[in-house]
Amino acid sequence: MTLRPLALALALALAACSQPATDVASTPQASTQSADQRAAQLTQLYADYWEASLALSPLNATFVGDTRFNDQLPDYFSAEYRAQESAFNSEWMDKAKAIGSDGLQGQDLLSYEIFMRDRETEAQAERFPDWKQPLNQFYSLTSTLVQLGSGSSAQPFKTVQDYDNWLARTARVPVLFATMQANMRIGMADGVVQPKILIEKVIPQLDALLKDKPEDTLFWQPIADLPADFSDADKTRLTEAYRAAIADQLMPAYRELRRFTVEEYLPASRDTVALSDLPDGEAWYAFQVRRNTTTQRTPAEVHAIGLAEVARINAEMDAVIAQTGFTGSRAEFNTFVTTDKQFEFPTEEALLTAYRALETTINARVPEQFSLLPKAGFEIRAVEPFRAASTSGGSYSSPSEDGTRPGVFYVNTYDLPSRKTWAAESLFLHEAIPGHHFQLALQQELTDLPKFRRFGGETAFIEGWGLYAESLGKDLGVYTDPYQYYGRLQAEMWRAIRLVVDTGIHSKGWTRQQVLDYMFANSTASETSAVSEAERYMAIPGQALAYKTGEMQIRELRTRAEQALGEKFDVRGFHAEVLKDGAVPLSVLEQKIDRWIAAQKG
Repeated sequence: MTLRPLALALALALAACSQPATDVASTPQASTQSADQRAAQLTQLYADYWEASLALSPLNATFVGDTRFNDQLPDYFSAEYRAQESAFNSEWMDKAKAIGSDGLQGQDLLSYEIFMRDRETEAQAERFPDWKQPLNQFYSLTSTLVQLGSGSSAQPFKTVQDYDNWLARTARVPVLFATMQANMRIGMADGVVQPKILIEKVIPQLDALLKDKPEDTLFWQPIADLPADFSDADKTRLTEAYRAAIADQLMPAYRELRRFTVEEYLPASRDTVALSDLPDGEAWYAFQVRRNTTTQRTPAEVHAIGLAEVARINAEMDAVIAQTGFTGSRAEFNTFVTTDKQFEFPTEEALLTAYRALETTINARVPEQFSLLPKAGFEIRAVEPFRAASTSGGSYSSPSEDGTRPGVFYVNTYDLPSRKTWAAESLFLHEAIPGHHFQLALQQELTDLPKFRRFGGETAFIEGWGLYAESLGKDLGVYTDPYQYYGRLQAEMWRAIRLVVDTGIHSKGWTRQQVLDYMFANSTASETSAVSEAERYMAIPGQALAYKTGEMQIRELRTRAEQALGEKFDVRGFHAEVLKDGAVPLSVLEQKIDRWIAAQKG
């Protein structure tokens, strides 16, 4: 799973809705303009929009590396802020419509269509009250603020001004938490609440953050790491200011949120787990399916595709098991590879060392597959302990625009025996190289594109590319024995299972236990990973559908190109064509590749 800019991630809006923008007829004045004039106006509009969007969402600015608003923290959950966002979205949609798309071609037309899709999606999403249930175990502002304030994320702590900026933000945290709780009370009254089983996981996350001494909190880390070149006066002032801010603002806000969660919200949370169980829930989930897959598919259609993919992958697994010489059933083989000690990392450091070795091996073969490479740096880090128990096995955080913060592959070392050696290669390919790091870092470096495209995205494309990247392992020097390749199939199986169980939960009445049983029957899932994944689907409905949908589309387009071009097919050229315009809707990707095939034919 990728870690995207907060303004997008809070809404889980990495993808636009499933329909392309419908252009409005140009005004008489606009119709007299040339296409070049219209394109120039739109280019300026996109730049102005981006500037205005950063001012509206300072945290988003921080995550893309723009430091101008690092001292600001609006009340994102307030009714006033939601109204401001709605008006902002309508304003820029109207401005773009007034210019229109007559005569636009290439990137100009693509940018216009994506911009309008995004605006229309935001307008459609206003129907569904996510703001009434802003807290879950998988992704919420509470954990994001810890990452920022500990210095492990996008908030910089290099200068005295950086330190003062975070102090200013800290003062706003109690306001945000109070609004969160007010919104959750509205949700309690309206029957829009989180599943009880998810809120039970939030409580220990909060407990892990609460400390009596400021020095023992994660928020103290910037003080522990004070730059040596700060003056003694600044060191003294900042140390006391941070001690007071943590003791008097942050810890009381987190303690009150914890009290509210335990005493008020948990008793009011629901025993059901489906989004469709909420008011307007069936329409809500159908919207999430369209948004995340960038298709017109219904939940029922996605469910059927998932069942077919699970059957196909199981057959391929049986063939790989035969290659190992194992004579038992698939279920017995799964038990073997999940329980035998030879497939465990002895220490956390051994796990991290293995991933760093993979980076070296894969980088050596990258030039054979790719001509378009990112310039941004790349690091491998362990997931922070406070969130490790409830997060996925790995994730990627994009580099900053200015290059001062590299892309980061976060590896989860929690419950170390469950992190199998045969799972490492596919995870690295997906989250790091050539998966998310290549796609997302490259996208940010496409400086000719409008910034809303460079720093936005389509979940089906982004995650589809990550899963497609897993299939390139043999060409990149890994999957060198059947067990490792079986690990790749298990990773692909996870994404196929997601099509089945996400739709099963939210549209077919599946229980949590039914989901777990299906996972255990069709994968090597440990209890830890299965529970974490199942509860992830409950927390962010529809997002997990994007992976397999996007991967299947990219793979189908590659097959189409190979068959059409024969010996003329160039895999480096194909990958460059897929990546060179950043994340786009799947329908746009198909059109791009068809044009590329025609051009290669000459």
